[in-house]
Amino acid sequence: MDDTPPQPAPVAAAPDPAAERELVRRAQRGELAAYEELVRHTHPQIYRLLYHMTANREDAEDLAQEIFLKAYAALARFHGNSSFYTWVYRIAINHALNFREKNRRRVLDLRLDDMDAGIERDPTFVELRARESPYRDVTMAELQKRLNTALQKLSDEHRMVVVLHDIEGLKHHEIAQMMKLSEGTVRSRLFYARQQLQRELAEFAP
Repeated sequence: MDDTPPQPAPVAAAPDPAAERELVRRAQRGELAAYEELVRHTHPQIYRLLYHMTANREDAEDLAQEIFLKAYAALARFHGNSSFYTWVYRIAINHALNFREKNRRRVLDLRLDDMDAGIERDPTFVELRARESPYRDVTMAELQKRLNTALQKLSDEHRMVVVLHDIEGLKHHEIAQMMKLSEGTVRSRLFYARQQLQRELAEFAP
């Protein structure tokens, strides 16, 4: 296996809403080039979400392909009530949760095959790096590894909100919309998840 960390794929500039709607209309008429353009804009974010939920690059890529195939098959039922990106993200969330449920033992026993791109933005990670403690000089790679391991111990629902908010940078209302939850539930899950992460990483506390 290639152990080099995956580099974030270049994200194509998102089309404005009118341009996206036109791409969707063309794709619904059967223009594959239009659908490929939609995929090009959304694949990096979808892959990143799946990687954080599966902890494996091959699984993430396989799931991404399944999701975009499923989205294409269901495209006629997309009525534009949300952006295409939001619609596909919802499909990806459901796929990721189903994957983890079906492969729970393998996922829980799995060591992340490399560093989580973007995990250094997680508030727990930032706080630990800033603390004055005997562990202050631990390498970033080791701290990332420990935080990744702690993330894997969260329930799927709590891990999902951490990934979407702290790593992917989505806002509370966006997560609530995608996961069909109230903003209060999103905030509650995020708070609980951060508490769990801090307990898992208590040895790094001063």
